Amino acid sequence: MFQPPVFREDRPEVMQALMRAHPFATLVSAATGPLTAEHVPLVLHEGEGARGVLRGHLGAGNPLFRETEGRIEVLTIFQGPQAYVMPSWYASKREHGKVVPTWNYVVVHARGRLRFTRETYWLLRHLQDLTAQQEGQRPQPWAVTDAPEDFVMRQLRGLVGFEIEIEELAGTWKVSQNKESTDRQGVEAGLGAQESAEEQAVAALVRERARV
Repeated sequence: MFQPPVFREDRPEVMQALMRAHPFATLVSAATGPLTAEHVPLVLHEGEGARGVLRGHLGAGNPLFRETEGRIEVLTIFQGPQAYVMPSWYASKREHGKVVPTWNYVVVHARGRLRFTRETYWLLRHLQDLTAQQEGQRPQPWAVTDAPEDFVMRQLRGLVGFEIEIEELAGTWKVSQNKESTDRQGVEAGLGAQESAEEQAVAALVRERARV
């Protein structure tokens, strides 16, 4: 990933916070020959390994599991808020007109080696962690134990778990840091006026990064 210094994010805690907030990741590898991408929810365990460990699961029939052996080199991509930026939001458009559209976005890349497991207890614990991650703040959270045990065990037989010890983290926060303050303010106001929660989230990031 190309990272101009002005947009580069190196702080592990900042990148990990985005990974927790946006856990549905793209898992890329060339383990079966051509590049492939799986789209999976992942659980980050920050306290394990040097940079954390990611855990997830796939269907046991997935070629990534069926056609590979040993540890697999993978790239996981976590996409945060993103939004189109209109040139008309820039104050400089009214001054000289030398502006073009762009895209603001936040993304984290995590590289590591994937290891599979079919161990029942591991899979059960992972699914409990994943469910707690998604259900924990809900008024009536669902738990794996709410389903009949024999039903859960049958479901587990169709899954394979995996974990990735993160070897490298890279973050890009492209949120108008390269613009003059009046242009940043215009982008923040323009995005903040949109109905989309995602565009409003990018507006908040533009405001936040202007203070860094």
